[in-house]
Amino acid sequence: MRSRLAARSARLVLAAAVVTALAATTTACDPDDVADAGSSKAPSAVASAGSGGSDSSSSDSPSTSGSGTGGSGSSGSTTGGSGSSGSTDKAGDSGGGKKGGYGQSCGTNDLDFTVTSESQAGGYYLVTAKAKSGITCYLDINTPSVSFGSGADGVASPVGQGGEDPIKLTGSAVAYTGISPKTTNSNAGKEFEHVIIATTDDDPNPAELKLPDPADVDKPIVTNWATNRAEAVPVIV
Repeated sequence: MRSRLAARSARLVLAAAVVTALAATTTACDPDDVADAGSSKAPSAVASAGSGGSDSSSSDSPSTSGSGTGGSGSSGSTTGGSGSSGSTDKAGDSGGGKKGGYGQSCGTNDLDFTVTSESQAGGYYLVTAKAKSGITCYLDINTPSVSFGSGADGVASPVGQGGEDPIKLTGSAVAYTGISPKTTNSNAGKEFEHVIIATTDDDPNPAELKLPDPADVDKPIVTNWATNRAEAVPVIV
């Protein structure tokens, strides 16, 4: 009897152990627990990813912003270059020692002059005027200002011959004026080796031209500017 009770007790103990083991196994494999376990890991992973993404975004964002700032700086530099170009354009307009454009009056220092001795009309000097290289200008005043020396008696009087107003001088274009140093039959007069010529009476830079031969000057006369040299022969009418 005791032997059976002992065997039964042993079976009960074994059965209890099996049940306990099964319960433990069931508890360990409970889907809710697995879900709970996954759920507990997911926030951790999300937080980690979010944290990493935030860091990455944070680090990239300033870099991108910095690049944008750099681009803006580059644009500013280009604008500055444009300003520089504008400045260079202005410096180029005023540089080179040449006058640009059309419509400006010829100053005496804009012109090159040559003087030749002619035999017509008892002898006179033919003055040829030509614009200097790179200059375009107009002889707006019909008659040049001409004198021998600084005295009033050496100033040439205009005779009104020829004349075109205005005369454009540029490139190879030329204008002529004729100067007769003496219009009297007397022995009076003064000798000069130079003649002073200017495009206007108040020109600050008159030109002093060497004559081909000394001139006996007494009541000189001068013609208007002309493009035809035949109109520059001074004759008292």
